[in-house]
Amino acid sequence: MSQTTVQSGLSGPQYEAWLGYHVALPEAKGATRTRTAAPLWSRHIDVKEQHLVIDTALTELKQGLGKLYGEQPVIRHSQTQSTDSDEQRKPSIRVGTWAGNNQVTSAFTEAERAAVQGEGFIIREHESLQEMVIGSETPQGVLYAVFHLLRELTLKQGKSEEAGPALDGVKPLFITEQPVNQLRMINQWDNVDGSIERGYAGRSIFYENGEFTQDLGRIRDYARLLASTGINAISINNVNVHKQESLFLTERYLGDVAKVAAEFRAYGIRLFLCANYASPIEVGGLQTADPLDDQVREWWNVQTAKVYAAIPDFGGYVIKADSENRPGPFTYNRDHADGANMLAEALRPFGGLVIWRCFVYDCKQDWRDRTTDRARAAYDHFKPLDGRFADNVILQIKNGPMDFQVREAVSPLFGAMENTNQVIEFQITQEYTGQQRHLAYLVPQWKEILDFDTYAKGKGSEIKRIADGSLFQRQYSGFAAVSNIGADASWTGHPLAQANLYGYGRLGWNPELSAEAIADEWVRLTFGHDEQVVERVTGMLLSSLDIYENYTAPLGVGWMVNPDHHYGPNVDGYEYSKWGTYHFADCHGIGVDRTVKSGTGYTSQYHAENAARYESLETCPDELILFFHHVPYTHVLHSGKTVIQHIYDTHFEGAAQAEALLETWRELEGKVDPVIFNKVATLQEEQADHAKEWRDMINTYFYRKSGIQDEQARKIY
Repeated sequence: MSQTTVQSGLSGPQYEAWLGYHVALPEAKGATRTRTAAPLWSRHIDVKEQHLVIDTALTELKQGLGKLYGEQPVIRHSQTQSTDSDEQRKPSIRVGTWAGNNQVTSAFTEAERAAVQGEGFIIREHESLQEMVIGSETPQGVLYAVFHLLRELTLKQGKSEEAGPALDGVKPLFITEQPVNQLRMINQWDNVDGSIERGYAGRSIFYENGEFTQDLGRIRDYARLLASTGINAISINNVNVHKQESLFLTERYLGDVAKVAAEFRAYGIRLFLCANYASPIEVGGLQTADPLDDQVREWWNVQTAKVYAAIPDFGGYVIKADSENRPGPFTYNRDHADGANMLAEALRPFGGLVIWRCFVYDCKQDWRDRTTDRARAAYDHFKPLDGRFADNVILQIKNGPMDFQVREAVSPLFGAMENTNQVIEFQITQEYTGQQRHLAYLVPQWKEILDFDTYAKGKGSEIKRIADGSLFQRQYSGFAAVSNIGADASWTGHPLAQANLYGYGRLGWNPELSAEAIADEWVRLTFGHDEQVVERVTGMLLSSLDIYENYTAPLGVGWMVNPDHHYGPNVDGYEYSKWGTYHFADCHGIGVDRTVKSGTGYTSQYHAENAARYESLETCPDELILFFHHVPYTHVLHSGKTVIQHIYDTHFEGAAQAEALLETWRELEGKVDPVIFNKVATLQEEQADHAKEWRDMINTYFYRKSGIQDEQARKIY
């Protein structure tokens, strides 16, 4: 990691995360522990261009190869565009863009170069020339190529002790990569006082005591982690923008924001700010924030120009408006297109974007009201506005209609707005999935959502095709997610929660990657290539989300958590609240009737194929039955079990599975860094105990509510 951060004492395996570049060493007793022989091309790096991001790529390549092979290569700079006839080729890695290095360009055919654009790249190994060539259209693509090459080299170390000049021992390396999603963004929910809303890994790395941190080295190390997985954008403050953070757009903080932007710029990451919709009032001294008021529009135009004067590559604004008591255009009888387009006008001259969150609903609902359905809200608000948003506005839509529950339906807003730019929003931080005290690998959930077929244009209209812009041919599209990092030495509190941050970046780059492949990559990159470690930790990750779901909320009904902090079981914690998060359990049954026939009509928001599937009890999937239907406890699921027996069985099973996770981890003592081992062991002990609490509170609640005995006569209080 960076010199600054190492000097502050933060180093070691848990801080390096997946960038430790582990060398595969023989496991046989008495074997000589040596590195794989370095290929000849790894001794020199030839570069002709000078660019901030290419300089970063060179530094990463030099340090990574040094860790892998024990000797750092020499970087040879040349400012002239020499050709093969000008100088004899020597074994080396040649690095550059098509426009900046003709020796790189000539290594690929015109068709090969045309196959990658923007941040895409090509890597080719010329075995006969003892040469590796890395090329891209952009410096950012070069950086991503370097990280990809180092990842491949590290993974190959674990698969072959004698890779030889060609990485797989048979064929020279040839890789073509093109990121599927244009925007691959992280949202920090950090506050300037150093706290993090829904942060479970310590204090903010960005702020302390009302000011920006002076430890830019840690921020640069974070940029490094993000870029290594393909992240290209970040917003650095909470979407719930308080008064002091509203000043980030002003001279009071712009110099500090610019310093942070510079750290991310070196890694090809564009910085955004969450802006307060009422800034013209709170910062500008105006009497209104009406988006159609000329003074308001002029205020945003002037202030945005000041931001770009300080940060020329500023990405734009992320906005949460008219949601959970945040100000917005509704105050002035305007709609969200009016509000977003006002900001788009201010950003357009600079190439900036408005990312407008669709998390808008009535947060002061009367629990007695069975007709108002929070799940309907985003669709009801935004579907009528399709086609009215400016071309530099992107709607950010949560993956589900509620709020990042362990199980909920996908948002019907995906597939409903053909004429509007949109990104899908995930939550890496585990607000409702154990808060990084429980193990919950979220990539399988994200994969399931991305693979969901909306039928928006017939069969094959998966959400991943909407997110990447290909289904509706949108100009801007991609992924956004709430970060899970903090000042904890392991970044994520639970060291294994790093897999979610890594997995999000890899999935944003290529949604076709499997959850299994991503888990295997992360484990090998993080812990090395001991096969027992790889097998056990990968198995823990892949089973963890099902385990968490088993002992928490059943069959698609959520929110059985303690209010406010959302940790731990409380079945009725939100049942009589204003937030619209109900399960409607009584002595007869449980679930929310969202059907057209007898409920809120939410099912009608889906395209016909999915609407019909969810409307009918006969075809609604078991795992979502309580999300869409209110049913008796004796209702028989497709599995053959009744709802009440499913609740009992899964909660007993989940608690036992959580205990087994702990025992699996204990098998790895001595094979994993002791600091990481002890930290994870402590957390898994807590999870195993807490799973029993979930089991007992959920089972007892529904036993007392239903009066129905467990078929297996297990202990229920």
